[in-house]
This record gives sequence, C-alpha cells and structure tokens, in this order.
Amino acid sequence: MQPKSGANGTAVTEFILLGLVETPELWPVVFVLFLFAYLITVGGNLSILAAVLVDPKLHTPMYFFLGNLSVLDVGCISVTVPSMLARLLSHKRTVPYGACLSQLFFFHLLVGVDCFLLTAMAYDRFLAICRPLTYSTRMSQTVQRTLVAVSWACAFTNALTHTVAISTLNFCGPNVINHFYCDLPQLFQLSCSSTRFNELLLFAVGFIMAGSPMALIVTSYVHVAAAVLRIRSAEGRKKAFSTCGSHLTVVAIFYGSGIFNYMRLGSTKLSDKDKAVGIFNTVVNPMLNPLIYSLRNPDVQAALWKVLMGRRSMT
Repeated sequence: MQPKSGANGTAVTEFILLGLVETPELWPVVFVLFLFAYLITVGGNLSILAAVLVDPKLHTPMYFFLGNLSVLDVGCISVTVPSMLARLLSHKRTVPYGACLSQLFFFHLLVGVDCFLLTAMAYDRFLAICRPLTYSTRMSQTVQRTLVAVSWACAFTNALTHTVAISTLNFCGPNVINHFYCDLPQLFQLSCSSTRFNELLLFAVGFIMAGSPMALIVTSYVHVAAAVLRIRSAEGRKKAFSTCGSHLTVVAIFYGSGIFNYMRLGSTKLSDKDKAVGIFNTVVNPMLNPLIYSLRNPDVQAALWKVLMGRRSMT
C-alpha cells in the first residue's frame, strides 16, 4: 500500500517508533527482557499445541479451541515483538508507511479471531455443562470448524475495515509514534485529517467485535453458574468450576486491557501508560494463557509431560 499525497504537504513515507524507552543505555535490558518473554510465549503456546495434538484425551472441542488459541497467541506476539527487537539491534527506529499499516492489519486480525474464539470456548462450556445430553451433536467437528472459520472471517473484515479507513487519512506533519508498534490510537494522533469518522467507526465496530461476544460470554456463564450450583456433589461442582476458571481469567485480562486501550479515545492525550497497556495486549496476554491453562488443568499437565519426555500416549 502506497501513501497518498496530502493536501497540506508531502505525505509521510515512514514513521519513527520511539519504543518503550528512549534512553539508549536501557535498550539492552529491554531487548533481553522482551526476547525472553517472546521465547517463553512461543515455547509455551507451541507446547500446549503439541500436547493437544499428541494426547488423544485432549481431542475434544475445548482443547481444539485451546490449540487454536495457542496458534493465535504465537501470531499475535510475533506481529509486534520481533520487529521491535530488530529495531533495538539495528538502532533504527523508522518503519515504512506500508509496513506500519501491515502490522496494524495483522494485529487486529489476530486479536479479532482471539476475541471470537474466547466466545466459542464459552459456548462450548455452556453446552458441556448445561446441555450434556446433546453436547456431542451440537459441538460436532463440523460446528467447531465452522465457529473457527466464522471467527476468522469476522476478524478479517474488521481488520480490513480499519486498515482501509486509516489509509484514507493524510499524514503530512509529525511522524513520531510514542509506542513500540503501530496501532490506531497512535496513528489517529498524527493524522492531518479529521479522525472523527475513524473514531466513530472504531467505537461502532468495537461494540460488535467486543460488546456482543462479551455479552454472549456473560450470558453463557450465568447459565453455567446456575447449572453448577444445582450439582449436589461438591467434587462435581469443583470440577465444573475448574474447567471454567482458566477461561474466565483469560477473558478478564483480554477484555480488560482491550477496553482500556480502545474505548477511551479522545479523552486524554496518549502517554506512556498506553505502552504498558500495549505490553499487556501483545506480550503479557499471550504469555499468560499457556501458564493459566496448564497450571489449572491436570490433563494438560500430563500431556505436556508426555511431550517433554518424548512419549506418545498409547491410549
């Protein structure tokens, strides 16, 4: 995608990403910390994926979605962190206009799929606990694949919409982004054009992309909680809640950071606080997901142990 010439001056051909810290002496520390976080995230999520593929006990809808979530987490952190590490190594903080918009597109694509996939996982828990007799038919392999395909289609539409909308803006003045990756709020601040339509679009699409899934998740878990409380066995209630606790933790972190980042545009000037939120969106969330699911799930722990020991389950 080539930038257009703005009416008020020469169009910006590249942006300058200031990164997390502007002090060169701290760049090696940031590089080591983020490289470590990247390796942990990729290794952890790929281990979860390998465990789901290797152990037949995990060939269920819940773990099918978990495996897809692990792939998304690897993709999400790979869109932002490697390029930031490369800039730290080269001491070059510029990023071409086209590369900036490409990063924005793929980031919103993967985060959007993540959003709908978390909703599909909540629906899966609802069927498993509240509709156990029809669970196998309502959550067949065809349904699982359809839910994943629809998630990708909706996320692609959302990401393409925002990318096309941002490409219509003129960038003819400042080109310094006080962040470590390209995202909508930062680009809005630099535009020479009015961003009112873009911000309204972000709120409107954000309501569909985040509000609707969140409402479905809450509704699902209200029914799940009511069904679990009707279980007489304390052990049965504990097992039911344990399968939902990990998912609810991930949902809370994911939506909490996302709402803070995108639903307050125009209220305050962007600051270093947005970098902290960006770290949550791109690094902390993908890194925590495998930890949350493995630490709270003995089946995943057993499968991970088999993967690490190089043994395949024969059952």
